[in-house]
Amino acid sequence: MAASTPARAVSSFICHSCRAQLRTQPHRPFSTTTRALADSPDEALADIFGDIKNIGSKNPRIANMRNSPQAQYQARRTPGSSPPGSTGSALFDALDAPNTGLGSLLPDEAIRNLNAGPQASHRLHVFATKHNTHLTLVQPPRAASETASLRIAGAKQSATEGKKIVDTLISLSTGNIGFKKAGRGSFDAAFQLAAFVLRQMGEKGMTNEIRELEVVLRGFGAGREAVTKALLGTEGRGVRGKVRAVVDATRLKQGGPRSKKPRRLG
Repeated sequence: MAASTPARAVSSFICHSCRAQLRTQPHRPFSTTTRALADSPDEALADIFGDIKNIGSKNPRIANMRNSPQAQYQARRTPGSSPPGSTGSALFDALDAPNTGLGSLLPDEAIRNLNAGPQASHRLHVFATKHNTHLTLVQPPRAASETASLRIAGAKQSATEGKKIVDTLISLSTGNIGFKKAGRGSFDAAFQLAAFVLRQMGEKGMTNEIRELEVVLRGFGAGREAVTKALLGTEGRGVRGKVRAVVDATRLKQGGPRSKKPRRLG
């Protein structure tokens, strides 16, 4: 039996013009074809769930599961909770739904969590005047039932109170912790106020709930430096790493009415 002819020997019998046509064409560096745009998320999800429904309708095992005695028993067990034609299975009912989408397979709470944007950060407002210091801790507006400090307090809330929107968590001044008259404007009073507020945040569970904290400073009183020292010291070790920004919101006067005459002593 004759040996097989090598490919090089066969190629020698092809003419030069035909051999040029059989060569692999070089790839073009740039393509002139139009770019195919991706489908929208809703269309992509509809296609995915449509394929799942088609697979379920063509698969005899899934069809037998829908008509199984267990599925029929589950449907008869709770007749009022399932609509007519329901199999009693949440997965099968979701696949059989006419408008198949992401919301048909996930609960409403999960959908809200997925669609929720990035939450705003908590804010610690420091209002430092010549005579007093005010500290206010503010959270993004949310229901009272979702506020950690109100849950830990253990107070029984009605349905109306639980739905009440809460944004202010703590609002204190140096007078609330025992300082009187001229002592409210001192550095020591502001430092003790900052330490008290930071301790209350830890005891009421607010520190664990805070992801990002923004410190807003206003005014040039002694409390401005006192609160900064407290945050940088051992009192603020629980929230120091969560501080995202420090903002100066001091109001500067530009024009306007004439200022009060400065007080001259002596």
